[in-house]
Parts: sequence; structure tokens; C-alpha cells
Amino acid sequence: MPISLVSVIVPVYNGLPHLDVQLRALEAQDYKGAFEVIVSDNGSTDGTREYVACLSSSLTVRCVDASRIRGVSHARNVGMDAARGEFIAIVDHDDSVHPGWLTALTREAENFDAVGGPIELYSLNSPEVASWPGAPTPEQRLDTFHLPWAQGNNFGMWRTVVQQVGYYDEELTSGGDDVDYSWRIQEAGLTLGHAPEAVVAYRLRTTLGGCFAQGRKYGGAACVVAVKHRSRGCPQLSPFVQVPAHLASLAFMLVARNPWLRRRSHSVPREIWAQHLGLQYGAMVMRLRLLNPRVRTEIEGQWQES
Repeated sequence: MPISLVSVIVPVYNGLPHLDVQLRALEAQDYKGAFEVIVSDNGSTDGTREYVACLSSSLTVRCVDASRIRGVSHARNVGMDAARGEFIAIVDHDDSVHPGWLTALTREAENFDAVGGPIELYSLNSPEVASWPGAPTPEQRLDTFHLPWAQGNNFGMWRTVVQQVGYYDEELTSGGDDVDYSWRIQEAGLTLGHAPEAVVAYRLRTTLGGCFAQGRKYGGAACVVAVKHRSRGCPQLSPFVQVPAHLASLAFMLVARNPWLRRRSHSVPREIWAQHLGLQYGAMVMRLRLLNPRVRTEIEGQWQES
């Protein structure tokens, strides 16, 4: 059946001027149906609400207050409560959707309860980013050792999914919220698809420190999510195996992939190198923390409460 209304949720915290780029990209969608845009403001102090109120655009845009709790999960949840459509799509404020994004996402959703799409690094970043080896192609679904997942900056679902699965976990403030939600969807017996043509341009952090910090948070959060889902069948890898593996990966990144030690023609973009270094470091530190039974019990208890 045709969708009468799509609600596109854009969580934001001090997102100007990048928010303008995303909204202009949404305005350029080739989607033939009706859709609204909900800017879910997580307590911005940069004039986001005033900007949205004065926006000159053909879009139907509303700004909702999501300042009660800091974090992207809370902003998404508030946006979902405000959504009027039977299909909900979620993007980030600092990325840029391709013109056919919403058309491709909703078309693939005809066969699934929820669906994700790929990102590309060319449009919003320097050309050298393309040299990173092993980056997923648009056709590749994001798989893990437990279940597939969809990135939170390129995701759509029917409203019935929210009614059955619930909200994003607001305890996950350092990342992993999209993996957690994707896994919960599938653990509830629902389906998660992948739309290769629903492409979003992803904006990398612009400093090495920012990229490393982002990777460190994501690496630690991935370990937390795995522990939370242990009772739902998520495999648990021994820290005594994983910590040495992380150390080996860190050594490899510092030596074999270090952009300062390799010829420029074979070097890894520094931003991506710093992020992957942070991922390994963050995961290693969290796995060491999880050796403490009290920490593991506390994390698993959060799942029971949610």
C-alpha cells in the first residue's frame, strides 16, 4: 500500500551550519509522496530553533524540544513521538542525503519491517578518503558476529516497529545505539533490510583528536552492546583472547598503516586512521573493564530494565 506520510527525524545539537546542508538535501529529494521533517533539538545554543522557524523552504519542517536528556537517542525518541507518518526515517544533521535516498529507502521497506542504507565518504570529505582499503560497497549489508545492523544516520522503519520494539536506549550515550536497536528489532522476530541505493554522504570529523575520540567511544560502546545482548544469544568472546588481539591491531595500525610512516601513495587518510586507532583502543579498554564482574552485571541489568 502507498505510504500516506513519511516522517524524517533529524536529531541535532548545535548543528549549524551543517544542518542547513542536510535540510537542503532533503528539499532536493525526488520522492513523489508526502513527507515531513522533524528537527529534534537536543538543547542547542547556536540558534537552531530560530533558524528552523525562519527557514525559507518547500519542506514541511517542525522543530521539537528534546532538551530534557542529552544524547542522540533521546532526541530520536522525542522525534518519534512527534512523528505523524506511518513510516519513520532517521538521519543525522551533519550528513547529506542523496537525491534518491527517500525513494530508495521506502521502496525497499515494502519488503521489510525496517531498513538501512549505505554511506559514502566522497561528497563531504577530501578525495584522499577514497584510498581507505576495505570500505563497504553500497551493496554490502553491515554484518556482525551476532546480527546485521543499520547505521543510525541512514535508517527507516514502520511505526509498528516502535510499537513492538520500543525506543532507543538512552543509556547508550557513547555510541552503539544503532547496533542495539537493530539487534532488538531482529530479536523481536522482525526483519531488517538493506537498500543499496539509499545513499547518505557521511561527514568525517575534521581533526585527528576528534576522529580518535569518536572511534574510542564507538569501540567501547560495541563491547557494552555485546554484553547487554548476551541473554539474547549474542556470542561472548573472552577478553583474554580479545585484549591481545586489540593490542596486535593497535601495533599494526601504528606501524603498517601509520600515514606518517608510509609513502603518500600508499598511506591511509589520517582521519580514518585515527578513528580506527580509537576503535581498537576503546574496545581494549572496555574489555579490560568488563573483567570486573560488577561492571558486567550492571550492564546486563540495564537490558533487563529496558
